[in-house]
Amino acid sequence: MTELTPVLITTTGPDKPGVTSVLFAALTRHGVDLLDVEQVVIRGQLVLGVLVGVEHDPEGLQEAVEQAMATVDMNVEVRVGQAIGEDPFAPGRQGSTHVAVILGRPLTARAFTDVARRLAALGANIDAIRRIADYPVTGLELHLSVPADTEQSDVELRSVLADVASSGGLDIAVERAGLERRAKRLIVFDVDSTLVQGEVIEMLAAHAGVEPEVREITEAAMRGELNFTESLERRVGLLAGLPETVLDEIADAIALTPGARTTVRTLKRLGFRCGVVSGGFTRIIDRIVRDLGLDFAAANELEVVDGALTGRVLGEVIDRAGKATALRRFAGEYGVPLAQCVAVGDGANDIDMLRAAGMGVAFNAKPALREVADTALSYPYLDAVLFVLGVTRAEVEAADAADGLELVRP
Repeated sequence: MTELTPVLITTTGPDKPGVTSVLFAALTRHGVDLLDVEQVVIRGQLVLGVLVGVEHDPEGLQEAVEQAMATVDMNVEVRVGQAIGEDPFAPGRQGSTHVAVILGRPLTARAFTDVARRLAALGANIDAIRRIADYPVTGLELHLSVPADTEQSDVELRSVLADVASSGGLDIAVERAGLERRAKRLIVFDVDSTLVQGEVIEMLAAHAGVEPEVREITEAAMRGELNFTESLERRVGLLAGLPETVLDEIADAIALTPGARTTVRTLKRLGFRCGVVSGGFTRIIDRIVRDLGLDFAAANELEVVDGALTGRVLGEVIDRAGKATALRRFAGEYGVPLAQCVAVGDGANDIDMLRAAGMGVAFNAKPALREVADTALSYPYLDAVLFVLGVTRAEVEAADAADGLELVRP
């Protein structure tokens, strides 16, 4: 077999119709083998890279390519031979081992430089970068090759990037590259301070005039300092005598977290099963389920007698362990392996649920949850979950436009 000479062609300039066809017409005339192609357009500027193998006369190919690109006013650089880097014909070449999603508002050059330097210190190579979001945060997706591809290297990579995220004001999520990353099929959200803004029980407490007492118990529970079941019973006990009509008033007043509708709508388009598992109350959560078209829900039932709350909870309490149990039950009902499930929450009572899921996302979370989550999001926009899952803002907006939904950006 005749040995091929690798030739790397990089074309840059204003993006316009015809550039690719002119370049490939020149390549076709030389009968080259196409080995790799990458193209990106940044603010109207095209960068097109083509790696080919040529059997003879690579210098003639170089001259033909330069002449062809001159006809469309594009810059071109042609590099011949092994100086271009790794042998493109070597057997067993592997793709990226990991994917890192970096989110910032803003995402500064200084912060990104720190990320790149820390990755280089680990010997990790950035194979590719693409923008996944420009609103409400700036998001970049990095495909990485980590040389020591072991569980320990995973821990080290996540530790280093978590440190960079903390010091640079970024959110950084790291996952293994490959099919598993794109195989998520079910997502479960906590409700209070995750899918909706604020804590429902505190809103109820405000109507009962016991808000300070309830908030104090809530905060202790979310920090993991108090058993959730005990804290729920104590808080609900303070609501005894409250008219049940208040539940409907609260349901009417609840505000969804920014990006919640977009997130659920987009995930359902992708075939996800979407639902909630909450330590909150069914009377209020049922309204949210209908509004968003969720597939499933689990929550606590308040006892009502003669039109008033008794201060008691009916049935088994959905506590920290109960949330994980509910996730497993719903995953089983829909035939989705736990590795393909995503759980999103904000408090200590979400710990078991996030651990049970294939991906656990801590959303504006307390430290106890951030420590065990696979990734932590600190910006108050729920659609950042989409970016972590590899969905781009452009894809979201294109799908909305196809459905006739108006693009709204403040």
